[in-house]
Amino acid sequence: MAAADPHGAAVTQMRLEQADDGVYLTAQVQFELPPSIEEVLEKGIAIYFVAEAELYRERWYWTDLKVAQATRHIRLAYQPLSRRWRLNVSPVPITNAGFGVSLNQNFDTLADALDGVRRVGRMRLGDAAEIGDEGPHPVTFRFRLDTSQLPRPFQISAFGQSDWNISIEKSARLPLEKAK
Repeated sequence: MAAADPHGAAVTQMRLEQADDGVYLTAQVQFELPPSIEEVLEKGIAIYFVAEAELYRERWYWTDLKVAQATRHIRLAYQPLSRRWRLNVSPVPITNAGFGVSLNQNFDTLADALDGVRRVGRMRLGDAAEIGDEGPHPVTFRFRLDTSQLPRPFQISAFGQSDWNISIEKSARLPLEKAK
């Protein structure tokens, strides 16, 4: 099941892999930034995205049990002095106090930086031992623009505007065989 988005946003590829050391999700997301968000970026204001995945164990007698969860926080910002785009990817929310442990990449164009945002590569959902082998395992993947991390004036102006609502969801099932 995939949720529709007014910006034509969609998960174009999603692959689940069960390896000896854990379960991994790789996804490709497609969306276009509205001009109002590009304008905010070009003024030097960073925008944030969140990629989340939850893995469940189906139970016939009760609601499904969540056995693993992973989150990836993505910060995209324009550096006016160097005229470069900076992308930060972290497993924890990125705050003004610092980037903590994060992957940092620089790009010459917004298109290249957005390609980096749209790729969610090999996100580790959990250990194979924690997940277990019994029963099917549904996985829900969500990708969204996180307006809660914007500066307050932008949070207020973004409230209720469809341009700031980029949100995608897709579900799949984890294959039972392990990758080699």
